[in-house]
Amino acid sequence: MTTTDSTIHVGSAEHAVLEFKDLDVTFRTEFGKVHAVKGINLDVKPGEVVALVGESGSGKSVTATTALGLLPGTATIGGSTRVGDAVIGELDGKGLRRVRGAEVAMVFQEPMTALNPVITIGEQLTESLELHHIAYGREAWARAVELLRAVGIPEPERRVKEFPHELSGGMRQRVVIAMALSCDPAVIIADEPTTALDVTVQAEILDLLRSLKDKINTGILLITHNMGVVADMSDRVAVMFKGNIVESGTAEQVLLNPVHPYTKKLLDAVPHLGEGHGQFGVAPVLDETVTERVLDISNLVVEYQRSGKKPFRAVNDVSFDVRKGEIVGLVGESGSGKSTVGRALLGLIPSHSGEVRLFGDDLLSLDKKGQKALRKRIGVIFQDPAASLNPRLPIGDIVGEPLSVHKVGTKPERKQRVLDLLEAVQLPKSVFNRYPHELSGGQRQRVSLARALTLRPDLLIADEPTSALDVSVQASVLAMFTELQREFGFACLFISHDLAVVDSLAHRVVVMKLGEIVEKGDRENVLLNPQEEYTRRLIAAAPVPDPIQQKQRREERYALLRELGDEVVELQTEDLELPHTDPSKLRGE
Repeated sequence: MTTTDSTIHVGSAEHAVLEFKDLDVTFRTEFGKVHAVKGINLDVKPGEVVALVGESGSGKSVTATTALGLLPGTATIGGSTRVGDAVIGELDGKGLRRVRGAEVAMVFQEPMTALNPVITIGEQLTESLELHHIAYGREAWARAVELLRAVGIPEPERRVKEFPHELSGGMRQRVVIAMALSCDPAVIIADEPTTALDVTVQAEILDLLRSLKDKINTGILLITHNMGVVADMSDRVAVMFKGNIVESGTAEQVLLNPVHPYTKKLLDAVPHLGEGHGQFGVAPVLDETVTERVLDISNLVVEYQRSGKKPFRAVNDVSFDVRKGEIVGLVGESGSGKSTVGRALLGLIPSHSGEVRLFGDDLLSLDKKGQKALRKRIGVIFQDPAASLNPRLPIGDIVGEPLSVHKVGTKPERKQRVLDLLEAVQLPKSVFNRYPHELSGGQRQRVSLARALTLRPDLLIADEPTSALDVSVQASVLAMFTELQREFGFACLFISHDLAVVDSLAHRVVVMKLGEIVEKGDRENVLLNPQEEYTRRLIAAAPVPDPIQQKQRREERYALLRELGDEVVELQTEDLELPHTDPSKLRGE
């Protein structure tokens, strides 16, 4: 049975390696007190994965940060947090340092912010070993190499000497996991460990974490809003909403038979690969009789010049088109060239060769004046609204800026157009005079959409527009996007690595790998009956929010990898002796 009472313990606290008992956290702010966590009870046992799910602001990360003793001085903490035999609230600074790493370790969401960019990977791994008196000098360095080998990083002897920027996103996340492993912690807190990763890399990281907890009996508190990841990894699930645990139980109980309305809302908002159009209430419509090409790319090549080296070819011989009123999904992993194609279409980076025709005009042969006229007919939505909106301008000026740049209408007409657009993207008029930092992530993305539609574009280029959003916010933005596409009739190039989102929106799909197109065609043919090996890998790696179905998909993925001659990714711990930290050291005895 699932429970919806936050005062009831989630699981049994017996032998728990992590326990929150009546945890209550309040922050003092200039606007008064914020009650972030409201007396919750939660525990994690050895070898168990407990998923803590909920949207941004629900209190997930605050709860986890309490276990590391990292909350700021403005926080008032009630209840108790126990890691192993140590009660966090009773430890001084020296005691906390002993617990961190040795008993509880953290895998952060964004590895580039968790790793020091000016220190080699080896130095960062040996630091914790030396601080906790596990190994020194050459022994610590050898240990660092073994840790990298353990988490599946090839050529660890070379990689240990490299800096974080020289590694891919997936490799950096593996390094963070190796750091978490280095002192043999009893529990690992994984805070959105796969949010910034592609589906294939995400699947490998989840395989790694699963193997970790099975082989060395480490408890894992998994913080995420990705229900597919929850289904793939967790033994038990606790759902947080506004500081309370509103529902808990086994993964199958919570995901397949949710009781609380909030849990049902979260699960209803998750797009499902294979269910096609209409998942968000409104299905995109395409008039099959329209053959006019808004965008026509032929043999596009984009190269980056490198000092003293051969130019790097990021896009090689790419050709596809987008018709009027059509949504074309451009998918692939990071580094596949998707965003480079989008930037080349906007003229933001030069193209080496090929032809890009927008509305019949050759973009590459136009002068700056001609390109400006074309850009008036193109709208753009970027991945990160916080970075693409000017923080010094109010929302009204941000949305109206394209009108001012292209000298469209009078000042009163521009203001009315902005107000109409805010209404169209379901934002209140009061937003007009507010600044980006005063809005939520979902609201900022709606502002980005409104700005993109200001000049009534014929073509919209959307680059990962929902990847940073919670599932319910993503669902509302995508529903609104579909409605606006039907209303305005714009053609759209939708760039994404989320195949389920592309399945819900796109009419045709183009798949890219390492700068080249490997497969393209109608949505049904590409996503439901893929012909190319790479596309099959992508689809097999996409998790679904059903534990039973996901287990079957995982086995099918393993079978596919073996068929294609790949090794199934597992943590190589058989010959790795993980050091054991004396619990008495944690208590300062």
